[in-house]
Amino acid sequence: MYQLGLIGKPLTHSFSKAYFEKKFAVAPYTDFVYNNYELNTVDDFPNLLKSRPQIIGLNVTIPYKEKILKYVDYQDDIVKKIGAANTLTIKADGSVKAYNTDVIGFKKSLEPMLTAAHHKALILGTGGASKAVAYALSQLQIPYLFVSRNPKDAQTISYNQLTKNLVSAHQIVVNTTPLGTFPNADTCPYFPFDFVTNRHIFYDLVYNPTQTLFMKKAQAKGAVVSNGLEMLQLQAEASWQIWLKNIR
Repeated sequence: MYQLGLIGKPLTHSFSKAYFEKKFAVAPYTDFVYNNYELNTVDDFPNLLKSRPQIIGLNVTIPYKEKILKYVDYQDDIVKKIGAANTLTIKADGSVKAYNTDVIGFKKSLEPMLTAAHHKALILGTGGASKAVAYALSQLQIPYLFVSRNPKDAQTISYNQLTKNLVSAHQIVVNTTPLGTFPNADTCPYFPFDFVTNRHIFYDLVYNPTQTLFMKKAQAKGAVVSNGLEMLQLQAEASWQIWLKNIR
């Protein structure tokens, strides 16, 4: 039996387990299982591998996409560049390699929404998911700015710097924070929605609920909106392909 799973905290409403259980319910993949492993701290990771030597692959979610790298032996090129991983393979000798399929999922799900009018992007949040979004936007040749409560560099601005002119010049807005996730669905990142128009795309990586408050407020101003479900499906399938290639 091949064991796969998800690490992070909390995992109560995770997408991955249901997705893979459905896949593994029918032949030819009935010899695979997928479990959630909620870790109180990323430093519990080595003990997880020791106690579950059958694990051959893991997904990584909030808040460990960056912190997990200290326990990784090898990183693919994307992980090396962005410093965050969401997929791991574990070999028989215990070595761990990190990949990032969030980049694939976000890029493939955003591309059909783009038009010639979408020139620049704002990325709300600076965690591990934001780095995958930034990398994908770079591949699409779309300049971006991070928006953070605590700006630390020239490529990051604060939320109170979101002026009408700046919002007008950045037609893609991506929420990479967990704000608005069930059961806290009545919250969302601060944004001056009065400046939003029908030329904007608002993409929320949150997928539960399917229509977040962030999306509702943007849609009320005419923006095109999307949640993160398709991205999750695409990144999960990309993770699955990596695991299949690395079965020991």
